Amino acid sequence: MKIYNAGNRVMNTYLYQINDGFVMIDTGYENNYTKCTSSMKRKGISWANIKYIFLTHAHDDHAGFLKEALDKHPNITCIISDKAFSVLARGQNSFEGGCSSRLALFFCRIMKLLGNGKHLFPAIDETYKKRFIEITKDNVSGIEKLLSGKILFTPGHTADSISLKVENQIFCGDAAMNGLPSLHRITIWVENKKEFENSWKVLLDENVDYIYPSHGNRFKSNDLYKFKTEISKLKLYPLK
Repeated sequence: MKIYNAGNRVMNTYLYQINDGFVMIDTGYENNYTKCTSSMKRKGISWANIKYIFLTHAHDDHAGFLKEALDKHPNITCIISDKAFSVLARGQNSFEGGCSSRLALFFCRIMKLLGNGKHLFPAIDETYKKRFIEITKDNVSGIEKLLSGKILFTPGHTADSISLKVENQIFCGDAAMNGLPSLHRITIWVENKKEFENSWKVLLDENVDYIYPSHGNRFKSNDLYKFKTEISKLKLYPLK
């Protein structure tokens, strides 16, 4: 399976092909629609080819231009956790939990100084609800057929975090991260440490070759084995 990346150095936006089009894994920040469109065009992919957007969770760097994409492209359906829409409707990240290290806390404070501390994004109101499929126990198998993959429930970074296994790789959103300011493949923000640790077990149980995080390059899933003991040592630093 060929995987395309229409994102940038900050945020990956993956694309892969299914029978009737493409699946996009997350969008980027609010102002990244044009750059994403240009990147897709260079790869020979248009928005008319995008059938589904699979949203790993409702954060500003993942759902930033989701509203714009839905407004401009009525052919697209968005697939989300059944816990995500309330956050999308608010248009702002949850601040439950904390930064996973002092380095992550420093990075978050720099973001605040640069004007991104409120983590806002264009809200999705109820009129868009018909454009969304919310994953439940009753419909998960049908959604997996649409995506030609397996949905994994991987909360911890956020309550609504989900991942997608396609063939022998997993698109994990922020259930893991690769590169600074993260350490040991642990994402820089964790809402619930116990759930985050359990989600790594979920990822490892799939026994895939590669993990594709939303931030940083892909990495071998064995990295999670190497670093999983680091999660229990985490001290979370809330943003005040």
